[in-house]
Amino acid sequence: MKRPNIVMIMTDQQRFDALGCVNPLVHTPAIDSLAREGVLFDQAICQCPMCVPSRNSLMFGLYPSQTGVRTNAGALLDESRLPAVPLPQLLHDAGYFCAGFGKTHWNNCRKGGAGSRRGFDVRAEGQPRDSVLCEEGAVMMDDEDPEGLRAYFDETREFGSGEENALGYIGKTSALPKERHRDGFIWRKCMEFLDGYRPDGRPLFLYFSLIKPHAGFNIPPEFEALYDPAAIPDAPAPPWREEPDTHIAAAMRASESLHNVHYNRRAVLDGLSPAEKRLVTLRYWANCSFMDWFIGGVLNRLREKGLDRNTLFVFLSDHGDMMGERDNRYSKYCLFDSSVRVPLILAGDPVDPALRGARDSRPAMLVDIVPTLCAAAGVEPDPRLPGLDLLGPRRREGAFCEFHGGGSECPQIAPAWMWRSGRWKLILFRDGLVTDDAPMRGELYDLEADPHEWRNLFDDPACAAVRQRMTLELISHVSTAFAKAPAFGDYRGLDKLRPREK
Repeated sequence: MKRPNIVMIMTDQQRFDALGCVNPLVHTPAIDSLAREGVLFDQAICQCPMCVPSRNSLMFGLYPSQTGVRTNAGALLDESRLPAVPLPQLLHDAGYFCAGFGKTHWNNCRKGGAGSRRGFDVRAEGQPRDSVLCEEGAVMMDDEDPEGLRAYFDETREFGSGEENALGYIGKTSALPKERHRDGFIWRKCMEFLDGYRPDGRPLFLYFSLIKPHAGFNIPPEFEALYDPAAIPDAPAPPWREEPDTHIAAAMRASESLHNVHYNRRAVLDGLSPAEKRLVTLRYWANCSFMDWFIGGVLNRLREKGLDRNTLFVFLSDHGDMMGERDNRYSKYCLFDSSVRVPLILAGDPVDPALRGARDSRPAMLVDIVPTLCAAAGVEPDPRLPGLDLLGPRRREGAFCEFHGGGSECPQIAPAWMWRSGRWKLILFRDGLVTDDAPMRGELYDLEADPHEWRNLFDDPACAAVRQRMTLELISHVSTAFAKAPAFGDYRGLDKLRPREK
């Protein structure tokens, strides 16, 4: 069979339940069309609840502790010492034409320089040229639309760093037309590419990656108008005011930055009325609909040009957003489900017709994307990778995620590890910094009885057997994965990691 085209569509900070096919209150018709044509992995998780480590993990197919990029301050700057071959380079080396539009967030250059494209033949980004996100040969937004970029930054200036202070979440109705947003520039460059694209015999890898629904919530009015404020639900209210003694409470004790960001944001959002808080949720959902409009435009153009045939579509996001849950908490930076669960859809001709429109509830992870796409493209996967081919027969017991703080801590805070298996979630964490010798503590949640993760059962004698089983599964999985990468040295090379021939 001819190797398929691969189209990867990615958003930033989109919760697992911010899809119409999961939550009928959300308007995402384009994404929903992919779910109808493929399989939705409804228990998928990211490998770190923040942009930079999650995206490096996705692209290299390794856990953050294997890439070494554990926080948003991390980066791999030495191209000669990468932990593995990144996905676009793998596909390029296998004969694919690789076109990338939008956010990769490699952070792989010094400010004022340019990083490697890592396999992309064509590249465009909705960022300024002096950004650490600039890549060699890429078209940056201020190259072609400096006035548009300046207007965007002027509109969001009060939203603060990353557009995610309290005002970034409160948001506003945007005065800019949708095409003049940064995501509008990414979309325009992708559409220009598709209009001029002529297949040359090589299969196509198209990467279309949007910057939002990540805050800030400056939304064009037509997307706010899709929602009825009276139909927006309140965020679930826990039976306590301050966060109990969990991994995120320990992280805020160890990190002044995490502590201040949360309480500064909460001080403002606490002053909102219930109706104003519902407007925050409305704008988040409207941001998802805004991104869906761009996605729909790309999907329609692919269909018009016949590029949807023999094509594997992947839709995903890098992590979620707490959106007011747990003590008026917004953003990510924790291991609770609203932060770590992500939408993940595989669709198109390479998907078994019997699976189309189905939901797959096995533990799935973003590190599974590289092995899945390697299998589709006929590329031998790196045997050090911990992921699985999601369209293949192999299964695993659970899914792993790790958290190492927000990025500005030096030294780094002590890690927290999560293992999620069926109805149960285990989190192991330590107080203090990574340099401290503090005892390990834990959290255990029954996700069926307690989907908001409000009741920690770690010390409940009735759950001792579950806690022990989950702990052994976590240790077994991590020790096996970490034994293979990032460095595996042996006189037989990587042969000892490849399965035996039968």
